[in-house]
Amino acid sequence: MAVAAAQKNREMFAIKKSYSIENGYPSRRRSLVDDARFETLVVKQTKQSVLEEARARANDSGLESDFIQDTTHLGNEDNTPTVEDGTQQDDTKNGHLADADIGDDAANADEDYTLTEEEVILQNAASESPEAEQAIQQAALLLRMRDGMGSLARILKTIDNYKGCVEHLETRPSQAPGNQFDALVKVSMSRINLLQLIRSLRQSTSFAGVDLLSDNNISTKTPWFPRHASDLDNCNHLMTKYEPELDMNHPGFADKEYRERRKQIAEIAFGYKYGDPIPSITYSESENATWQRVFNTVLDLMPKHACREYKAAFGKLQAADIFVPHRIPQLEDVSNFLRKHTGFTLRPAAGLLTARDFLASLAFRVFQSTQYVRHANSPFHTPEPDCIHELLGHIPLLADPSFAQFSQEIGLASLGASDPEIEKLSTVYWFTVEFGLCKENQQLKAYGAALLSSIGELLHALSDKPELRPFEPASTSIQPYQDQEYQPIYYVAESFEDAKEKFRRWVSTMSRPFEVRFNPHTERVEVLDSVDKLETLIWQLNTEMLHLTNAVKKLKGLHFE
Repeated sequence: MAVAAAQKNREMFAIKKSYSIENGYPSRRRSLVDDARFETLVVKQTKQSVLEEARARANDSGLESDFIQDTTHLGNEDNTPTVEDGTQQDDTKNGHLADADIGDDAANADEDYTLTEEEVILQNAASESPEAEQAIQQAALLLRMRDGMGSLARILKTIDNYKGCVEHLETRPSQAPGNQFDALVKVSMSRINLLQLIRSLRQSTSFAGVDLLSDNNISTKTPWFPRHASDLDNCNHLMTKYEPELDMNHPGFADKEYRERRKQIAEIAFGYKYGDPIPSITYSESENATWQRVFNTVLDLMPKHACREYKAAFGKLQAADIFVPHRIPQLEDVSNFLRKHTGFTLRPAAGLLTARDFLASLAFRVFQSTQYVRHANSPFHTPEPDCIHELLGHIPLLADPSFAQFSQEIGLASLGASDPEIEKLSTVYWFTVEFGLCKENQQLKAYGAALLSSIGELLHALSDKPELRPFEPASTSIQPYQDQEYQPIYYVAESFEDAKEKFRRWVSTMSRPFEVRFNPHTERVEVLDSVDKLETLIWQLNTEMLHLTNAVKKLKGLHFE
């Protein structure tokens, strides 16, 4: 698959990862955990290359020593600011602090100006179009002042010269040697003028430092994440294309017809957009026969080895005539079934997605599922997920309310998480959703999708060969795993409710500086980062509690009657 072009300001942080890792790494099977680790490496390399390119571009053209634009660009007819009421004119010129403030070091540094990562994002956003250049941007500046409060007047005058509006200003004594005060200034101005302002302030020896802080989508620490279910159209990037011809060990490597079939189905997934009905696939006799072999095997093993929630949902899928031996279910039918039971829906995926994109989808109760079928010569093993794995492994438990909630909470925890935290979340997902075991009447049962769709590993997991450990997210998230052989270690949950509670406590220790909430009515993720949002949510919860309390009172009244 061709590498898509990323927006420069988001490419830098792999915010919208439009790269594709064409082959990735060798392993017996594709793993979300290794994908996350591999993704982290690529993000780091991409970030470094984009930063170097942007800084070189800034030195060559965008931020030369004559960075401050002419009077026409600034909209000033008079370059020289004046002070009203006849007071002495302050020492600013053309928006600069006075030249007397600019030392030789600053002048020399001007020859090789180094942008910070925040400024690279801002510069790239401004460079997209003339309209983007003049778009109003809110930002916070941290100024470390060597001089006293006299510098504040010049700061405010300089901001005014660049047509900026000061929305907040506060100072505090500086703890750094040689500096008297730190000033936090929140401003609103055009992007190009903001860049000019930062450059101008940096040229003054009155300041030991001028930093652009993360604010209003200018952030190096919080990766982009989808806010609405429609944004998942941007979360379909493949970590590995993994077409069969790329790996000699793939069962379909030498089968030209199979490779072409995979390509056709992948193109259907690439064309899917939010709101579209999921396209139907006309499966061949051979593909339906492969499904039937695996389906019948699962039917044989399920009564003894699967957890009760899996068996109950499997039975409902059979009763709805979705799970039948002779026909591969269509994703649209399965999606409608899930929507009625847990609110989960499906969307087609062309292959194994990046860990961040896949987990983000779960936050919206969306499961991205492949539609292609494993090669007929290997019905009980596939090196990457196929629709048989998705349907028989994942779908039944996504129809269970408790497990669906657990899956969504993993997804919500991934939104805005750092790359190392995505690796940990992927590892938790691996040892639970894919290879998890649980207790049921003092017996071990499987609930992991990879176990329930892999005969050999299922029997291995329930034998006395592997080590079994209680599920604790903190230790599970850093546990090395095996992708060449069967797992030597499996984690056992007391129940889905117990697993959710432990997971919630662990997530609260993550470094993300905000909480998120999914609103099912609007299909939107809300960032709980203001008092107003929290007050609105509390009001909504109080209303719900009132309805629940009234329901309890009515039930008690009926009981006593």
